[in-house]
Parts: sequence; structure tokens; C-alpha cells
Amino acid sequence: MTRSTAGQNWRAIDIFAGCGGLTEGIKRAGFEIISAVENDWLAAKTYRTNHPEVKLLEEDVRLVSGSDLFTRKARKVHLIAGCPPCQGFSRVRHRNRLRATGDKRNCLITDFQRIVGETKPAAVFLENVPGIENYYRFKEFLRALRRWGYKITCETLDLAEYAVPQRRKRIVVLAGLDFEIEMPAKARVDRTVRSAIGNLKPPSKHRNPLHRQVTDHSPTMLKRIKAVPKDGGSRESWKGHLALECHDNFRGFSDVYGRMAWDKLAPTITGGCINASKGRFVHPEQDRAITLLEATLLQSFPKSYNLSLDRGRYSAAEMIGNALPPEFARRVGRQIARAFEENGVG
Repeated sequence: MTRSTAGQNWRAIDIFAGCGGLTEGIKRAGFEIISAVENDWLAAKTYRTNHPEVKLLEEDVRLVSGSDLFTRKARKVHLIAGCPPCQGFSRVRHRNRLRATGDKRNCLITDFQRIVGETKPAAVFLENVPGIENYYRFKEFLRALRRWGYKITCETLDLAEYAVPQRRKRIVVLAGLDFEIEMPAKARVDRTVRSAIGNLKPPSKHRNPLHRQVTDHSPTMLKRIKAVPKDGGSRESWKGHLALECHDNFRGFSDVYGRMAWDKLAPTITGGCINASKGRFVHPEQDRAITLLEATLLQSFPKSYNLSLDRGRYSAAEMIGNALPPEFARRVGRQIARAFEENGVG
């Protein structure tokens, strides 16, 4: 357990906790997570299974006050961390500006700001998709932090440079109360698809239910997958009747039906990651989309992480795609801990 210079445990709160990727990483960095907020029952169930010691509020964050997040034994928090739902800011959503602007999830960053103001932690960690930096509520969030005395570091990072084996760019905000927190140093070793999932047995020979359940492809879909060259091939290799008319005059989303390459990064793991038609989500060698277990490993979750299948495989995949990769969260957590030590935070 990481401890402050005063000998106390450094405590954190996870807002918009999802299935627990941020909590998993911050815990690995040595923080004690005293509470978390998650409104979706499936994500909350998954979170409780993996982090039973955390006080989890299964509530709409708009109804949660700062005082609700403390416990009888913990009336002080050192870190507030969170990933406000980002779908409203995604590049795909912004192709339809009306829908993106009207997405109710865009307002939740204001409640994250409110909770920071009510709890006054020593540090704040926020992660989101590129594009949010142009949103007026995000700008107001940064202005509020500065008014309260926080020194802000805000950058767009490629998480692949922090030992996460996928392309994943994110806006990261680190803020210290009267002190600066630098972004973590980049990893010295790059991780790839092979390093993440190359040693897994085929699904039929594996005990983990997240790996055993394989997408049931139709005969036509299976022919298309088999026609994609191994280890990084694309649908450009399709000939004749295998080609889809919808692709003839539209060159966007060129990665769909593509295979991952063993010694390269995976694409960004999204909620559609177990569907070959949603991106480059076909296994490098085997004729199938990746499994839920492979998706969790590409997101840097441990093999032992338990995901609820109570709402089916596709809902589980959505939880995975929405999660903050734990390895990146761990590295950020360690950087915040170093800043605490350097500035005597107790």
C-alpha cells in the first residue's frame, strides 16, 4: 500500500467507475479506493465482483453529494478520478452534430466538477476522448479547478506509449492542489497483440467463459473472414461475390473485417470489439472475431478479471470498450503518488 509522508493511506474515489478499469489500475499503484459511483447495474455488478471492499454507490451521479462518498473511517480523500461518459464526444457521433450536442451524457462532467469542489482532494485525474477539449463545459471545468487553486497539466496522449497494446488516444487532465503533476513517463517496452494474447489456447481448449464463447459467424461471414490474409490482412483481398456493395462507393471504416497483426498494435478496443463488421477485430490467425477475454487482455486487464455475462456477450464487450486500460491508470497513479511524496501530501 502506498503511504503518504504522514503515514496515512492515500485514498481515492472513482467517479463513473464502469466495470472498474480505473480502480484496478489505481489500486495497483497503491491507492485505497474508498468509494465509487456507477449507475449501470451490469457494470456495477462487475465492479462489486472484482472490488468487493469498495463502497459502491449504484446511483445517478447527479444525485450524489461529496459527503455521500466518504465513509465512517475515511473523511478525507486525496484523489478524485473519473472518466465521464464519452460517447457524446466521439468522432462518429460528431458527424451528426445535433445528436452529439444533445447527448445528456455531455453534462455529467459538470457533476464531476461539483464533486471535486465538495471534496477538495489533493489531486484530480480525468480522462476522456479527444474533442472534449473544445466543449464549453470542459473549459469551465478547467477554469473552476484554477479558481480553487489547482495547477493543471492537460495533454492528448497515445496510450500505446504507456504499455497498452492498442491505438488509443485520450485527453488526460492531472491537477494538483497548489502543485503540478507531470504526465507519466512513456514505457520503455512496446506491447503488441502477440504480447497480450499470443500465448492463449484456442477457445475450445480454454476454461475461461470469456474465451470459450466465440461469435457465431454466418456461413457467408465465415467465408469473408477466411478470405482475409492472416496476420494483418484486410477486406481489400475480397474477390467477386464476397465484396459488399456498400463498400464500392464508400472507403470509410476501411478496417472492418480486417485481421489484427501479431507484432503490431491492436486497433482501439471499442464496444463492438467482438464483431468483425465493427473494425479490425478478427484474430490474426484463427477465423473468428476476438473473444471477450482477448479484448480484456488488449485493454490490459488481468486474466482473472471477472466480467458479468448477465446481459449477454455484447453488453460485456461494451463494458470492456468503455473502460480505462488499467495499465495506463496504474502508471498515472504512480505518477500522482510521486508528486504527493515530493510535495509532502499527507
